Formats: sequence, C-alpha cells, structure tokens
Amino acid sequence: MAGIVVTTKDKVATRVAYGDTLVALGREHQDVVVLDADLACSTMTEKFAKEFPERFFNMGIAEQNLIDTGCGFALAGKVPFVSTFAMFAVGKAWEQVRNSAGHMLANIKICATHAGISLGEDAATHQILEDLATTRVIPGMTVLVPSDGPETEAIIRAAYAYNGPVYVRLGRPAIPVIPREKPVDFQIGKGEWLREGTDATIIACGLMVNQARIAALELAEEGLSVGVLNMASIKPIDREAILKAARQSGAIVTAEEHNIIGGLGSAVAEVLSEDLPTPMVRVGTRDTYGESGTLDALLEKYGLMPSDLKDAVRQVLAKKQ
Repeated sequence: MAGIVVTTKDKVATRVAYGDTLVALGREHQDVVVLDADLACSTMTEKFAKEFPERFFNMGIAEQNLIDTGCGFALAGKVPFVSTFAMFAVGKAWEQVRNSAGHMLANIKICATHAGISLGEDAATHQILEDLATTRVIPGMTVLVPSDGPETEAIIRAAYAYNGPVYVRLGRPAIPVIPREKPVDFQIGKGEWLREGTDATIIACGLMVNQARIAALELAEEGLSVGVLNMASIKPIDREAILKAARQSGAIVTAEEHNIIGGLGSAVAEVLSEDLPTPMVRVGTRDTYGESGTLDALLEKYGLMPSDLKDAVRQVLAKKQ
C-alpha cells in the first residue's frame, strides 16, 4: 500500500478508491474475482472489468443472485468482491446476506456503494440509513466503514486478507482525505486515534470523521480538549479504545451518517453500558428517512455538520457536570 501523507485539499470518493484498489489486488492475487449487479460504472468495478474481463461477472439486476453466486465462488476457493448500491446489496438481498454469506461464514466481501444520505438527489428509497444495524446483527459478519480514500485502500486489503464474510460501506461523493502524520495502519477490530482529549471524545465513522475533526479543532479554540477516535471497524468494535476514551475524557459523542438506532452509536453505548457507564450523546439521523437534496443541504438538515457536533459536545459536557 502506498504510504503517502496528504492534506484535506485532496478529495476522493471511497467508491473510487475501492475501484482502484480492486485493480491493484487483481494484479497481485489471481484468486480475486469481482461481481456486480449492472452498476459497474457507478460502483467503479468497471475498472477491474476492463483489466480482468475473465474474472469479472455482471449478474444483471438480480441482487439475490449476486450474493449467492459470490458465495459459490467463495466455496470454490476464490475471493469474491461483490458490489452494487448498499440499498440493494443488504436491503433487497438481506436474506441471502444472512443465510448464504453469514450462516455459511462464506469468504465473501460485500462492498456496497452509495450508502447514506450523502447519496444526495437519489432520495429516501436509495439512501440506506439502516445497513450498519442490519449487517452488524448477523453472526460472524465483519462490518467496516472507511473515512476516506487511503483508509478505503487499507480496508479493502484487510478484507481480502481476512477469512470470512465482510460488509464494507462505501459512499458516492468525493470527500476530504484525513490529514495524518503517517500512513493508514488499519486493523480489523481497532480504532484510529486522530487526537486525544480530556474534556470529551467524538467517536465517528465514515464521512463524519472529518466533521468530527473540524469540530474538535474549532472547540480547541474555545479552550476545550476534545478527542477524535475514528471507528472504521464497527464490528468487531474496539472496546479497549472506547473504554480508554471514556476514562480519559469522561464524555462521549458518537457521529455517523446512519440512523442512531443500531449503528455506531448503539455499538458504543452497548460497550459503555456493560463496562463503564459514561455520559453520551449520539449524532446521526434520528429514526427518519432521507430526502432528495445536495450533500451539504442534507448534512445540514439532518444535523451532521461540525456545528452540530460542537453542540453535542456541549450537551454531553452538561451531563458530565
């Protein structure tokens, strides 16, 4: 994996980074096969298809067949990456994800794009806000959400190396690359500390990681020490890092582009309620569907801006007192 340190001036869609990484994996590993459901130009699997046409399979608009065929490839010793929009991959084909991928512990990588309200103008029917909840609950399923392009590459490589079913949530829009002092070192089951804080900690995933980073920087100007923990591994989740954040700051805010029911916020709350009850506020969509609009308009409407995270920090600090 290339070790390039970049700034937030750079933007890339996680689906684009996924397509590029598939091509690199295809060159390195002959057992990689890619399947799509007639959306290769959107999921970016068309890049793999052009270079390795003999290892690419367009299943047509038949998402249940997509998942089951991918599981068949896995049982035959291949490492299948199957892709379509997230709403179709784990919405329309949830039974196959549960029974074929999950129950059989198939070595399949379900890399679903166009998740969340950041899908924008395609609106509620396609803006899945429940996928983390519905995949996290499947026994044996690993659930991952990259925060930017470089982390996407690291996650796709980790998914290849891992033996078992993996769900990777990818987005449509180009989003800022998180500034890091060193290259991404992603590990399944581990969070990434972007900064540590003593007043509160924001635990975020996906595009909300950059929102959290901005909020923490702005709160620092107000004299507040706020940590940011990138929790790309939703399941298994990094219990140790969550407990460290709770002990260190005594106040937790979670941030996700997903329903607060069943996603990252719920996963963090489960850890804290069992091991270290801590004041907490969840930021995400609140038991609602999305609607058509631009990315910025939707992030603002649904309370997913840095200003909303700053308000959540102030709210949790009030609980802490």
